[in-house]
Amino acid sequence: MIESASIPVERLSLRPACEVMELERLGSLHAGRLSFVRSLMRQMAQQRWKISCQRFELDDEGHGTVIYRLQTPYGRYHGLIFSRAIADEARSDRVIAEAWDVTFGVIEGDVDELLLDQMAANVPLQEAGRQNPRLLVLSRANKSMRNFKSFVEALASGKQPRPEWLTKVGYLYRTTAVYGNGKFGIADYELLQSNPDFRRPFSAQMFAVYLLRHFSVEQLEHLARVRAPQTAVTLTPELRRYIGIGNSTGLGMAPFLINHPQLIQQWVSCRERALAMVLAQNPTEALRHRLISLCRRAMTHLAQTLADDVEQMQRNGEIVAALPAVINWLEEVPLESDLWQQLVNWSKRTLSLEAQELIVTVLIELYPELIDPLEDAMGTHEALELTPDMPLLQLRQLIETHYDWALDQDYDAPEACYWFWYRSVEKEEPRLGIRYHEPGADRELPLAIAPHVQKVHQAVCDYLDTTPRALVINFLIAYPRYKAMVRRIQSLSETTYGEIRANLWHRDMKPMHLLRTKLSFFGASRFDPRSDRWVRVTLFQGAPLAAELNAEPDDLAAFDDWSFPLEPVLEQPPDGSEP
Repeated sequence: MIESASIPVERLSLRPACEVMELERLGSLHAGRLSFVRSLMRQMAQQRWKISCQRFELDDEGHGTVIYRLQTPYGRYHGLIFSRAIADEARSDRVIAEAWDVTFGVIEGDVDELLLDQMAANVPLQEAGRQNPRLLVLSRANKSMRNFKSFVEALASGKQPRPEWLTKVGYLYRTTAVYGNGKFGIADYELLQSNPDFRRPFSAQMFAVYLLRHFSVEQLEHLARVRAPQTAVTLTPELRRYIGIGNSTGLGMAPFLINHPQLIQQWVSCRERALAMVLAQNPTEALRHRLISLCRRAMTHLAQTLADDVEQMQRNGEIVAALPAVINWLEEVPLESDLWQQLVNWSKRTLSLEAQELIVTVLIELYPELIDPLEDAMGTHEALELTPDMPLLQLRQLIETHYDWALDQDYDAPEACYWFWYRSVEKEEPRLGIRYHEPGADRELPLAIAPHVQKVHQAVCDYLDTTPRALVINFLIAYPRYKAMVRRIQSLSETTYGEIRANLWHRDMKPMHLLRTKLSFFGASRFDPRSDRWVRVTLFQGAPLAAELNAEPDDLAAFDDWSFPLEPVLEQPPDGSEP
């Protein structure tokens, strides 16, 4: 029997923060059923969202304007896509660029010709444009030229593209930024919080990416028809599903994780609650077989995942090598009531961090009726509150109880203060500099929480030596520079998973772990670091199609079962040329 999803959190055995919030473990997370792309697809299916094409005006080169309409039970939206010709050398993975193959946005409500003209004049300019406040999302993308040309040629010749081309590069388009939440004059986040369609974190941004995926297939087939109207064929549903959308992202994600600790608390807490609820269930033979099946699919997916990064390929290879032992273990261990807990305990003793977190991910897949209600708890109202009348002695106790991990390090040691974070004036992106060797430390971003907590703690201890009955307000009047950190400590001491337990100055700190943490909650797969500072990932690969969504699926469980997508095997022979 499945326990209710409303199991009180105090009855759950959650993994401790000292284990969960360790940076390398966070950097080993995988996309799962609570990831935003998954929850969005479920919402779209459950609420019968309808996507239709309102305008498809592309020329023979695929350039022009396309408008899609989204109708939900609560509202109507339009996705506007502007496809333009750019020089090959203008394509860039950099966030800051001046030209893109397509620019697009999602706007709330209807679009008349006047608004369309205004959007056409400004959306292609991105940050430099005068954007409409009804615009929920603003984004841009560039083609994967190798895949795009190969796919057009194959379809035009009447053949299907080779699936392995998508296995090498899982998309036709790659975004470099997906803006929301009031950036550059678009709709403020507060408007989305009261929007029943897009109130979950990043759901509007994920929908925009999904719409781009839909467009990429329609543009592709349009070009094939133009090139060879007599022979062109459409893409098979299997290959359509296997197309994702790429994303290139860099250090810009790191400040979000530090500056939104209460949101991170919700994301991690929901995942840990999901695991704890699963571990409280009695397993069945059917669920054991389901888990084995998911492990096999994950193993094949990771074996098919190619990355240029040697370390990431090694990490993937370790999981692929370990999963047969996991499957053997599951097949041989008796079906006891604590089987899932035994599996987690065994994985901690024998598997890499990334393999351990994969086990967590597939376990959470087993109980959708138990886990899915948690997706409504992934958002929160963020507010760090100062409690000025708190006894200062209590503040010291809070620090020593909740930030003990930050107190026992020597932050003056060369290795411990190696990096500093700053924002590039030229590119307006976060950067890492080497302290004492590179300029910019005087404009350092306060992202390394641990050393700042230690400074506050030392100042509090010194103040208490002379004023043992002081309140927090007395301390802050003497040391106003510590106000922000005291507010953070007081607020986050009420959470378990708000703080990432790492020294972000340390020479051994890997910023890629920060990026992966956030991307896993987005639902990104095919994690491919291009350096230690930026990464390419794929979103929505394997996701159901807009046509399947419009068909109003009856079997929502099957509709939702698209994690760890595999290279499709086509019935018809694909195109034989090399990409």
